[in-house]
Amino acid sequence: CEYVILGHSERRQYFKETSKEVARKTEAALSANLIPIVCVGENLKERESGKTKAIIEQEIKALFSKIDSTLAGRIIVAYEPIWAIGTGKSSSSQDASLIIKFIRKLFSSKYGSRIAERIRILYGGSVNPKNISEFMNESDIDGALVGGTSLHALSFSQIVKAAKIL
Repeated sequence: CEYVILGHSERRQYFKETSKEVARKTEAALSANLIPIVCVGENLKERESGKTKAIIEQEIKALFSKIDSTLAGRIIVAYEPIWAIGTGKSSSSQDASLIIKFIRKLFSSKYGSRIAERIRILYGGSVNPKNISEFMNESDIDGALVGGTSLHALSFSQIVKAAKIL
């Protein structure tokens, strides 16, 4: 095992996992030479009230408060709008790109632009064969965290093929 997903919305929802706990698990994963994929995102109420950036900033600050610049580049961040997970709805690729660009600016402020560019930032939220190309065509999006669609071999292979073409 090389990678571990931390802070997924379902763990936060069902197990009441906090950003502080996710930060501790991120540190533990790094200590165990695992590559953490740390999820951040807003729920529908937060999105509709215009709080997306504030929520993301709060999560990033909590998750990376004890991560120094030598370790930051080993972490992958997945922006997964909670309102899109398992709903069949997804953020527009342009909206996702804007939030990912915002996340990268937060990292640039904390670690400098060189380190910020090394941190991979993915989009996850109802990614499927029909919309993967839109997300992968956005220069700020480094990849996708595929959820439910990955459970279906044909759909997942279509996503992989589409991503390879780009």
